[in-house]
Amino acid sequence: MSPRLEVGALQALRAVADHGGITRAAEHLALSQSAVSHKIQRLEDGLGCKLLTRSAGQSPFTPEGERLLRYARRILDLHDEAVMSLGAPPLSGKIRLGVTEDTTSGNLARVLGRFTRRHPEVTVHTHVGQSLTIEEQIDRSELDLGLLQLFEHRQRGSDSVLAKETLHWVKSPDLILDTTRPLPLVAFDDACFYRRWAMEVGQSLPPGFSTVMTCASISGVVAAVNAGLGISLLNKRHVTPEMMVMNRELTPPPAIIYVLRMSRKSHSHAVRGLMQELARELDDNGALVAK
Repeated sequence: MSPRLEVGALQALRAVADHGGITRAAEHLALSQSAVSHKIQRLEDGLGCKLLTRSAGQSPFTPEGERLLRYARRILDLHDEAVMSLGAPPLSGKIRLGVTEDTTSGNLARVLGRFTRRHPEVTVHTHVGQSLTIEEQIDRSELDLGLLQLFEHRQRGSDSVLAKETLHWVKSPDLILDTTRPLPLVAFDDACFYRRWAMEVGQSLPPGFSTVMTCASISGVVAAVNAGLGISLLNKRHVTPEMMVMNRELTPPPAIIYVLRMSRKSHSHAVRGLMQELARELDDNGALVAK
C-alpha cells in the first residue's frame, strides 16, 4: 500500500520550517514537542526516508525533507483553500487595495491569487504606491483597504498591525561625509515619510540634509547608496552587507510598523474577508511582508 500524507503531519513539517525548529513549531501548533516529533517520525516511517537532520548548525531538513516541504506547502494551501471555499458564505464585489512596493515581493501575489480563486465574484484592483499616498487615498475613500508602513506612534486603534521593524541610517564605506556641509540624502520621493522625518531632524541638527536623489524604487535607492551617492534611511530587510550603519552618528530613527487599514466607508464582507485573509497569512508564516 502506498504511504499516505496526513494533513496534520504536513502542518507539523511546515511549522518546523516556518518557526525554526520543533520546539517553536510545537508552541505555534499548541502541541507538545513529542507530538510534533511523532508526527514527523510517522511521515519518515511511511516514506522510508529521513526528513530532518537533527544536527546542530545545519539545515534542519534533509534533501528529501526539502523536497517534501515544497509539496507540503502546495498541498496545505489547496487544503485550506478548499475548506474555506466550501465553509464560507460567497463573497462578491470590487475591492480597491493599496500596497507598498516592498510588500509585493513577498507572498502577497500568492495570497491575492488564492483569494480570487476562492471568491470568483470578487474583483481586486491593486495599486502600488507610497505609504503616505495610500493613507491619504484611504482617508478619501479612494481605496477600500491598504497595506502600508507608519511610524509606530501614528497607529490608529482600528489598524491591524502585521509587523514591526527598525530603521537604519546607511551609507557606502566609500562615501566620505563633510560635516561642515549638508549631508547628501537619497530618498524615495516627496511622498516618502522617511524623507519628511529626515528633513525635520536635519533642521534641528546643522548642517542638515540636502536631497541629491529621489527614487520611488527600493532597488534604485539601494543601488544609489551602494554607489556612494549619499546616505539614506532603510528598514532592516533592505540593509545590505556592503552598507555602513550610522545610527550612532545620527539621530536614531523611530520604529516603523506595517499595518492593514480599512476605509471608514468600506464595510463590505468582501473587504473584511480580504483583510482577514492577509492578516491570517502573516500570523501563519510571517512571510507576507518580504524578509
